[in-house]
Amino acid sequence: MTDKKHIHLIGICGTAMASLAGMLQQRGHRVSGSDAAAYPPMSDFLSSLGIPLAQPFAAENLQPQPDLVVVGNAISRGNVELEHVLDQRIPFCSMPQILHDEFLRGKEVLVVAGTHGKTTTTSMLAWIFHTAGLQPSFLIGGIAENFGSSFQLGQGKHFIIEGDEYDTAFFDKGPKFLHYFPDSAILTSVEFDHADIYKDLDAVETAFKRLVNLVPRRGRIIAFDTGESLNRCIARAFCPVERYGSSASGNWQVTDLRLTPDRTAWTILRDGKRWADFEYALGGEYNVWNATAAAAMAGACDISREEISAALKTFKSVKRRLEVRAQVNGITIIDDFAHHPTAIAGTLTALRSSYPGSRLWVILEPRSNTLRRNVLQADLAKSLALADEVVVANAYRSDVIPEAERLDLAVVAAQIQKHGRRARMVPSVDGIVQLVAPEMRSGDVVAILSNGGFGGIYEKLPERLKSMNASPQSSNASGKVIVS
Repeated sequence: MTDKKHIHLIGICGTAMASLAGMLQQRGHRVSGSDAAAYPPMSDFLSSLGIPLAQPFAAENLQPQPDLVVVGNAISRGNVELEHVLDQRIPFCSMPQILHDEFLRGKEVLVVAGTHGKTTTTSMLAWIFHTAGLQPSFLIGGIAENFGSSFQLGQGKHFIIEGDEYDTAFFDKGPKFLHYFPDSAILTSVEFDHADIYKDLDAVETAFKRLVNLVPRRGRIIAFDTGESLNRCIARAFCPVERYGSSASGNWQVTDLRLTPDRTAWTILRDGKRWADFEYALGGEYNVWNATAAAAMAGACDISREEISAALKTFKSVKRRLEVRAQVNGITIIDDFAHHPTAIAGTLTALRSSYPGSRLWVILEPRSNTLRRNVLQADLAKSLALADEVVVANAYRSDVIPEAERLDLAVVAAQIQKHGRRARMVPSVDGIVQLVAPEMRSGDVVAILSNGGFGGIYEKLPERLKSMNASPQSSNASGKVIVS
């Protein structure tokens, strides 16, 4: 688009949509947007950019009529703004389509894809390229703390982008990442997820196989060295494939891993020879895999070991990824996006390493389209049981899930009890806050898990704790399951 246009984004508070809004504004377009409900960090991000956000959805939000409407993938037929766009024949497109046409064309595109770790790995890769002076462009599904942003339009030749396997739009049910046409790609993992759009693991694998099939022979794929699904997805790649992980047969092997409360350090062997030593302040073994994938891709792009090491030492994190939201009365409250049983297990294991000896609470809102369903509920219970105290809210909008597919909280609670932990199912945020605040004591760590606003619990729990002194309680005193 050579002419400056008024572009309206329906569903602007999605992480990718908000980032696109900022990119379009930086290109000189007039940008507006709307959403059903806004919450940090993307609502704060849009506010900082001065991009107007209308709530709730309404046909009036499209007055005066925009030149182009970008329809977010969460928007379905029946949305009042989408219906107005169709009735009035206002030009519209998807987020991946305009992203490719206006920003990716002509760049060397590095796509970071996989069921887990995409956002953090993309952030690490972007920071490495940035500190190496390569002036990359990037688009990340979260706020990278080193940049204070989820996007950057740089002057360099590379565009680093998080590749999401979720569908594109109501009129395009293919994965978003198929629009990005990668020159090279990182594949972190392939598991069953997005149960609302994928029937089974085979369907997920098909999507990733199609991504692999887009990488040209001159490109490369950096893939984790574990997982039969991942192995099947890369089996027919036309480009070189390099594996990273703990396997001695891999191209990038992690050895001498040291996890301490304040520091993580490890060594990478490249094709069996010592290549580099790395360290940073992040916790969790899974973050070491993420960093190793980013280091491998950067190394393959001729960034030196010294530059990679320096970048990782100064890497901070991503908003809503093990983010400390408050410390009250000696109680540490952590916000994490965990959207899948595997991600929950990784988060809780990382917190065990970072806060050894602390009593670990997990407060979960089942909100992702996978967690709200019963398809992985046994895995969910096993992951939650890694905490000492488990509190689960009602699943977000469970009424829209077919009854036979809904997460059964009573079953989850009973399964957690079998793992030797107490589980309490409390419908509302206010009920959770009133229940747990008096039980918390100094030294506790509280992991609040949701991929949404979770009814303001991130503010309500600290405020409640501030208003009282944490009273000592015995850890897991009864071991009973309580469903209220």
